Amino acid sequence: MHPLEARDLLRRLFEAAVAAAHPSTCLPPALPPPPVRGRILVLAAGKAAGAMAEAAEKHYLDRQKLARDRLGGLAVTRHGYGRPTRVIEMVEAGHPVPDAAGLAATERVLALADRATADDLVLVLFSGGASANWIAPAAGISLGDKRTLTRDLLASGATIGEINTVRKHLSRIKGGRLAAVAAPARILTLAISDVPGDDPSVIGSGPTVPDSSTLADARAILTRRGITPPAAIAAALSDPRNETPKPGAAAFARTEFRIVARPADALDAAARIAKDAGIEPILAGADLEGEAREVAVEHAARARKFAADRRRAMLISGGELTVTIRGKGRGGPNQEYALALALALAEARGIAAIAGDTDGTDGGAGNPDDPAGAFIDETTLSRARKLGLDPARFLADNDSTGFFERLGDLVSPGPTCTNVNDLRAVLVDT
Repeated sequence: MHPLEARDLLRRLFEAAVAAAHPSTCLPPALPPPPVRGRILVLAAGKAAGAMAEAAEKHYLDRQKLARDRLGGLAVTRHGYGRPTRVIEMVEAGHPVPDAAGLAATERVLALADRATADDLVLVLFSGGASANWIAPAAGISLGDKRTLTRDLLASGATIGEINTVRKHLSRIKGGRLAAVAAPARILTLAISDVPGDDPSVIGSGPTVPDSSTLADARAILTRRGITPPAAIAAALSDPRNETPKPGAAAFARTEFRIVARPADALDAAARIAKDAGIEPILAGADLEGEAREVAVEHAARARKFAADRRRAMLISGGELTVTIRGKGRGGPNQEYALALALALAEARGIAAIAGDTDGTDGGAGNPDDPAGAFIDETTLSRARKLGLDPARFLADNDSTGFFERLGDLVSPGPTCTNVNDLRAVLVDT
């Protein structure tokens, strides 16, 4: 297969993975009937919140013919990910670092939830990114404190589960606290999962489900990651009042949680594209974790083995890799994985790959036009040499964006309005 043909196949595979998890596809079948007497209050957060709110409106207003005054709510999504809605208000806010827009919107979300009655249905539509979009610091903590801590956690290489464990103990909405505010209303959460293992308490930091993690767990994570938090954060993590509601609490008596799309769904869609092209799909797991460059070396070894065995295959994986930042460059885990993979493959013939975040952005400055990932193939390193680029130096500086930008090999789909984590696909066609 010519490198351009390989790239086209990999692009179609990525697009199929994204489409499988788009709210317009996965959400409508899960939407419940309206309550007999009360209203539907939609509270949405995350990178898919705009598209989820839009899909809910179309379902209830257009298909169910629900009166407009029986539907309302507020959706908070990442800047650039908003969608045109009619009765559900849309707010764009910061991600991955929270901002003042998210802070103000979250206060309004809590106020709306507090006014819900026992006759109402609080429909919580959740997706990856919600932890940053819904920001309600615990008493004594400023937005600046939360922003500083978020940056430190991201730079430390902490996993999404670790980050959310800390967040839940510093918030008035995360870790089951939204459920406590909205009671006695019925609460149904429909979530698009972006976390390894699809743990409801980790997706968006679990605002409507019990939390089994503790303040001690949060403190241990900061110690393990070498983070000295601001004084207010340290004090909050030692305050018993910031412990989260646990399983069996009365707040969860009328709550239900369902996942409508998960990373495995995206990988299955990608596998079908590979199979239709006559290539054997090999699923390496939907919940991989670890340093991006280390996983890349492992995948390069597997790809080389397939090539040596004359096995025409596509190694497909999901999950969320991490980058421990030591340099001053730009990039994210998918681009760093791709750069490390190119180096490990050392121009092996017949091998190409794509690595991209299904939300449309990978690391970056939090802008909607940040790249989602990158392509590599057997020509990557030779083209770099012709441009005078040293890929190893770019990797050492964590500057994968700078490298692939010069080559024209960035994957930049723009906001996809969904998020089921990362997709990596290594094509072996020898």
